[in-house]
Amino acid sequence: MCQVDEEYNGQLEHRKCVKCKENTAVLIIRAGDAFCRGCFKEYFIHKFRAMLGKNRVIFPGEKVILAVSGGPASSSMLSQVREGLSRDAPKKLRFVPGIIYIDEGGASGQSMEERERAVAQLESVFRATNYHYHIVHLEQVLSLPSSVLEAGSSATEKPQTGSSYKAAVDQFIQTKKNQHPDLSLENAQSHLSSLSMHEVENGVTSPITPEHTQALQKLFASVRTLTAKEDLLHTLRQHLILHTARTQGYTKVMMGDSCSRLAIKLLSNISLGRGASLATDTGFSDPRYGDVVIVRPMRDYSSKEIAYYNRMFDIPSVFIPGLDTKAQDKASIQHLTESFVTKLQTDFPSTVSTIYRPVLRQVLTRHHRRQRHLWAQTHRRWTRQDWQKVLFTDELRFCLTRGDGRIRVYRQRNERYTEACTLKRD
Repeated sequence: MCQVDEEYNGQLEHRKCVKCKENTAVLIIRAGDAFCRGCFKEYFIHKFRAMLGKNRVIFPGEKVILAVSGGPASSSMLSQVREGLSRDAPKKLRFVPGIIYIDEGGASGQSMEERERAVAQLESVFRATNYHYHIVHLEQVLSLPSSVLEAGSSATEKPQTGSSYKAAVDQFIQTKKNQHPDLSLENAQSHLSSLSMHEVENGVTSPITPEHTQALQKLFASVRTLTAKEDLLHTLRQHLILHTARTQGYTKVMMGDSCSRLAIKLLSNISLGRGASLATDTGFSDPRYGDVVIVRPMRDYSSKEIAYYNRMFDIPSVFIPGLDTKAQDKASIQHLTESFVTKLQTDFPSTVSTIYRPVLRQVLTRHHRRQRHLWAQTHRRWTRQDWQKVLFTDELRFCLTRGDGRIRVYRQRNERYTEACTLKRD
């Protein structure tokens, strides 16, 4: 892994923006990528829109719920959705947004006053968006059925009759024009941003009692290690988000996982023996739950980019302590992995991208698995003599059409620096 120098002291004084080439740079994201304020905002917004446009998972008119924890990444995601649904946006988003916040204070030992204070801060942020929001206490998970985490009806059964994303967009615009003949095409495209959902009440879904909190604390007290507690908390959180999405009619859930968080999650899951599900755990979309699909539009943002953006453009966030807030580095596998990746990223800025990049691989289909299984069954009785006739070419380079310009030489082990095996350069 190559180390990249990120000591930028004094480098911004006479540097121009790499995009507009005119304004003075105000920040450096990576070595060589210096941006001015305006270009950085444009770059940040474009990356979010490009992620949604490239994957084409969210269809026009769909109800999408944003899982906001109050942290920097989810707060930035909320800001990008507001930007995309605003009337001034050049390419408007066309889904109907909602917000959900899971109050986990009962599991982390917070008092009711602290929990109410955090909820009040987040409610002020949610009200400013004019989106419908749902504040759900973690205690409510104890009364939910166990079938929430199971797949429901297929998520591919969409209300649109078009077989592609473009057909769905055209149908949505045409539907709006038919409902409002006096609307122009531009107004039909932006009509969605003003939709309201009066059938859902804002605020806390249902009150909690001290008995509920005691039952939740008893559940977490029965778990011995912090690793298992964090795992349990993640499952319960997912349980509530999926249940709320289904009961309120949402078909997509937006998570604010950044690439830094996903790199930590990737290593943690491998350590916990969950390597088989890495593609869905860290990919853009997670369709394992059938009728509700989880999407991660912030997966290409680093925590550094998010921190810069939130600070420069005053994106509000709320710090809420969790299970591992004051824990030692070795208290859990998740916390140890986070500490390891964060410290290594400080000295080697390509750490997160190096960990994160191997996830972007083609997923094995059922056909691939059948072919591999058939190959294994065919060769399982081969002897040593049979395998000695096979040339293993894994990771070797073969140029079928033309040479690659490299000069190769055959030599003995101790002939590396002999005159016959070296090439002089001017």
